[in-house]
Amino acid sequence: MKKKLMSMALCAVTAAMILTGCGNGAENTDKAADSAGDQAAEGQAESESAGGDLFDVSSYKSDKDKSEWTIAVVTKDNTAAWFKRMETGVNEFGNETGINVIQKGPANADAASQVEVVDNMIDQGVDAICIVPIDPGALEASLQRAMEQGIVVISHEASNLENTLFDTEAFTAEDFGAAIMDSLAEDMGETGKYAMMVAYTTSTTHMEYANAQYNRQQEAYPDMELVNGGAIPTCESEESVDTAYERAKEVLKANPDLKGFTGVASTDCPGIAKAVEELGLDVKVVGVGTPNEFKPYVNSGTITKVKLWDPKVSGYVMCKLASDILAGEAIGDGEGYNAGIEGYEHMALSNGANRCLLGQADITLTAENIDEYDF
Repeated sequence: MKKKLMSMALCAVTAAMILTGCGNGAENTDKAADSAGDQAAEGQAESESAGGDLFDVSSYKSDKDKSEWTIAVVTKDNTAAWFKRMETGVNEFGNETGINVIQKGPANADAASQVEVVDNMIDQGVDAICIVPIDPGALEASLQRAMEQGIVVISHEASNLENTLFDTEAFTAEDFGAAIMDSLAEDMGETGKYAMMVAYTTSTTHMEYANAQYNRQQEAYPDMELVNGGAIPTCESEESVDTAYERAKEVLKANPDLKGFTGVASTDCPGIAKAVEELGLDVKVVGVGTPNEFKPYVNSGTITKVKLWDPKVSGYVMCKLASDILAGEAIGDGEGYNAGIEGYEHMALSNGANRCLLGQADITLTAENIDEYDF
């Protein structure tokens, strides 16, 4: 694997400190820092002029046999049903290709713990990291370090993450959020108050879905009203069904005229639905999650629709893209990417904060078809 941008810069910093180490006083220290900074900048400029672009996909081609590669998938919380399903796809990819794949999640579903997992994968010298961030901003420094060491970085649910070669999504956040609101509006008769739940406000896609819901409601359903003066979101579940249940109870009690509730983390709607049923309320619930967790509430009529994509497939697609980059395959930059899986055969490339590859893989479950899905 070729050397990356910052290796020269780091060497410059080290050399500057050694050269000034025998000097005395703050003046020498300041001069050393200035000299190190100048040399680091010069080293970075030289590296860039030599083609050391962290986002040059071709520079990540591995000179090792694929049997020696390790692709690490880092999730938000490996204990959640959603990410257990993702692990099925990750392991399936490994079994089919003979590539070593591992999936890890933080012990606690918080940003700091996830950063620790990523740093550990970097220190182990993995060849690729596929990440589903809790807080993209918290991961930028670690993922930049990974790329500087020649590690392929692929992300999912992170359209604003900068240090990634590609972000992969099942669809656009705008379309998905709008579809959630259309489903809720239909169930509410396009009138009345509703609430929104996300896992964390730092979760990029969750906030994108929530904002898209609100924009759709404002545009198409003027007789509906988001509680708390339109504050987005109404509450956070912190990736916990128990917390979702407690927060939902608080919202339901504070808004006795509430008619609808959405949740965009897989942990949200089971907690919301439990609170609705416990309080004996007629509140329509629409959200994102896995079929088996939602099935009891869908069959009882508390959750009317489940919106989702299959995390098994999204895990597989991340690993496939990472392996193609390691193999030096043409990704189709500017034209999109074919992952060879239904819904991901014509992934359109969208350039924003990062290069985002968009599939067409949304799923809607109701009482009529939920039994067709077993995960």
